[in-house]
Amino acid sequence: MSDLRELYQEVILDHYRRPRNFHRLEGASRTAEGYNPLCGDRLTLYLKLRDGVIEEASFQGEGCAISTASASLLTESVKGKTEAEAETLFRAFREFATGESTRPATELGKLEVLAGVREFPARVKCATLGWHTLHAALAEAAGPVTTE
Repeated sequence: MSDLRELYQEVILDHYRRPRNFHRLEGASRTAEGYNPLCGDRLTLYLKLRDGVIEEASFQGEGCAISTASASLLTESVKGKTEAEAETLFRAFREFATGESTRPATELGKLEVLAGVREFPARVKCATLGWHTLHAALAEAAGPVTTE
Protein backbone atom coordinates (compact mmCIF):
# COMPACT_ATOMS: atom_id res chain seq x y z
CA MET A 1 0.00 0.00 0.00
CA SER A 2 2.87 2.40 0.72
CA ASP A 3 4.16 1.90 -2.85
CA LEU A 4 0.76 2.93 -4.18
CA ARG A 5 0.67 5.95 -1.89
CA GLU A 6 4.14 6.97 -3.07
CA LEU A 7 3.03 6.66 -6.70
CA TYR A 8 0.01 8.84 -5.97
CA GLN A 9 2.22 11.45 -4.31
CA GLU A 10 4.55 11.44 -7.32
CA VAL A 11 1.65 12.00 -9.72
CA ILE A 12 0.29 14.84 -7.59
CA LEU A 13 3.72 16.49 -7.39
CA ASP A 14 4.21 16.09 -11.14
CA HIS A 15 0.88 17.80 -11.88
CA TYR A 16 1.73 20.52 -9.36
CA ARG A 17 5.19 21.21 -10.74
CA ARG A 18 4.15 20.87 -14.39
CA PRO A 19 0.41 21.49 -14.52
CA ARG A 20 -1.24 20.44 -17.75
CA ASN A 21 -3.29 23.01 -19.64
CA PHE A 22 -2.09 25.85 -17.41
CA HIS A 23 -2.79 28.87 -19.60
CA ARG A 24 -5.50 31.30 -20.58
CA LEU A 25 -7.63 29.71 -23.28
CA GLU A 26 -8.32 32.25 -26.00
CA GLY A 27 -11.80 31.97 -27.44
CA ALA A 28 -13.20 30.12 -24.41
CA SER A 29 -16.97 29.63 -24.53
CA ARG A 30 -17.25 29.39 -20.75
CA THR A 31 -15.18 30.80 -17.95
CA ALA A 32 -15.59 30.57 -14.19
CA GLU A 33 -13.60 31.68 -11.17
CA GLY A 34 -13.11 29.69 -8.00
CA TYR A 35 -11.79 30.64 -4.58
CA ASN A 36 -11.00 28.65 -1.45
CA PRO A 37 -11.10 31.17 1.42
CA LEU A 38 -9.70 28.60 3.86
CA CYS A 39 -6.25 28.55 2.24
CA GLY A 40 -6.40 31.25 -0.45
CA ASP A 41 -6.37 29.03 -3.55
CA ARG A 42 -7.74 30.86 -6.60
CA LEU A 43 -8.27 29.68 -10.12
CA THR A 44 -9.97 30.56 -13.37
CA LEU A 45 -11.22 27.69 -15.50
CA TYR A 46 -11.67 28.06 -19.26
CA LEU A 47 -13.74 25.74 -21.45
CA LYS A 48 -14.11 25.70 -25.21
CA LEU A 49 -17.28 23.89 -26.23
CA ARG A 50 -18.53 22.89 -29.65
CA ASP A 51 -21.93 21.28 -30.06
CA GLY A 52 -22.10 20.50 -26.35
CA VAL A 53 -18.70 18.79 -26.23
CA ILE A 54 -15.70 20.16 -24.31
CA GLU A 55 -13.00 20.49 -26.96
CA GLU A 56 -10.47 22.22 -24.75
CA ALA A 57 -10.08 23.02 -21.06
CA SER A 58 -7.44 25.04 -19.26
CA PHE A 59 -6.90 26.94 -16.04
CA GLN A 60 -4.81 29.64 -14.43
CA GLY A 61 -4.34 30.60 -10.83
CA GLU A 62 -2.44 30.10 -7.65
CA GLY A 63 -2.89 27.32 -5.19
CA CYS A 64 -1.42 24.52 -3.16
CA ALA A 65 -0.14 21.27 -4.66
CA ILE A 66 -3.48 19.48 -4.21
CA SER A 67 -5.54 22.29 -5.74
CA THR A 68 -3.21 22.71 -8.72
CA ALA A 69 -2.82 18.97 -9.34
CA SER A 70 -6.58 18.44 -9.13
CA ALA A 71 -7.26 21.26 -11.62
CA SER A 72 -4.59 19.88 -13.95
CA LEU A 73 -6.11 16.39 -13.80
CA LEU A 74 -9.58 17.89 -14.27
CA THR A 75 -8.62 19.62 -17.53
CA GLU A 76 -7.26 16.35 -18.90
CA SER A 77 -10.32 14.39 -17.75
CA VAL A 78 -13.05 16.55 -19.26
CA LYS A 79 -11.67 16.99 -22.77
CA GLY A 80 -13.89 15.21 -25.27
CA LYS A 81 -16.75 14.83 -22.78
CA THR A 82 -20.22 16.24 -23.27
CA GLU A 83 -21.49 18.78 -20.78
CA ALA A 84 -23.68 16.07 -19.22
CA GLU A 85 -20.73 13.67 -18.93
CA ALA A 86 -18.62 16.41 -17.32
CA GLU A 87 -21.43 17.11 -14.81
CA THR A 88 -21.62 13.40 -13.99
CA LEU A 89 -17.85 13.33 -13.50
CA PHE A 90 -18.10 16.41 -11.22
CA ARG A 91 -20.67 14.67 -9.02
CA ALA A 92 -18.71 11.41 -8.94
CA PHE A 93 -15.47 13.17 -8.03
CA ARG A 94 -17.11 15.31 -5.34
CA GLU A 95 -18.73 12.24 -3.79
CA PHE A 96 -15.43 10.33 -4.01
CA ALA A 97 -13.35 13.14 -2.47
CA THR A 98 -15.79 13.74 0.39
CA GLY A 99 -16.23 10.03 1.10
CA GLU A 100 -19.96 10.16 0.28
CA SER A 101 -19.61 7.56 -2.48
CA THR A 102 -19.34 3.83 -2.13
CA ARG A 103 -18.39 3.47 -5.80
CA PRO A 104 -15.00 1.99 -6.55
CA ALA A 105 -12.46 4.75 -7.14
CA THR A 106 -11.24 2.94 -10.24
CA GLU A 107 -14.26 4.36 -12.10
CA LEU A 108 -12.52 7.73 -11.91
CA GLY A 109 -9.31 6.60 -13.61
CA LYS A 110 -6.37 8.94 -13.01
CA LEU A 111 -8.41 10.97 -10.55
CA GLU A 112 -7.99 8.14 -8.06
CA VAL A 113 -4.59 9.61 -7.15
CA LEU A 114 -6.44 12.18 -5.07
CA ALA A 115 -7.92 9.50 -2.79
CA GLY A 116 -5.74 10.56 0.13
CA VAL A 117 -7.55 13.86 0.57
CA ARG A 118 -10.45 12.07 2.24
CA GLU A 119 -8.18 11.54 5.26
CA PHE A 120 -7.68 15.31 5.59
CA PRO A 121 -11.01 17.17 5.54
CA ALA A 122 -9.37 20.58 5.07
CA ARG A 123 -7.66 19.28 1.90
CA VAL A 124 -10.96 18.11 0.39
CA LYS A 125 -11.78 21.75 -0.35
CA CYS A 126 -8.43 22.13 -2.12
CA ALA A 127 -9.08 19.05 -4.27
CA THR A 128 -12.65 20.02 -5.15
CA LEU A 129 -12.10 23.72 -5.91
CA GLY A 130 -11.49 23.15 -9.62
CA TRP A 131 -14.44 20.78 -9.79
CA HIS A 132 -16.85 23.26 -8.22
CA THR A 133 -15.49 25.82 -10.67
CA LEU A 134 -16.19 23.39 -13.54
CA HIS A 135 -19.75 22.96 -12.26
CA ALA A 136 -20.18 26.76 -12.20
CA ALA A 137 -18.77 27.12 -15.73
CA LEU A 138 -21.12 24.45 -17.08
CA ALA A 139 -24.07 26.14 -15.36
CA GLU A 140 -22.87 29.54 -16.62
CA ALA A 141 -23.11 30.81 -13.04
CA ALA A 142 -22.28 34.44 -12.37
CA GLY A 143 -19.60 35.43 -9.88
CA PRO A 144 -16.85 33.41 -8.29
CA VAL A 145 -17.65 30.06 -6.69
CA THR A 146 -16.22 29.27 -3.27
CA THR A 147 -15.64 26.04 -1.39
CA GLU A 148 -17.46 27.44 1.66
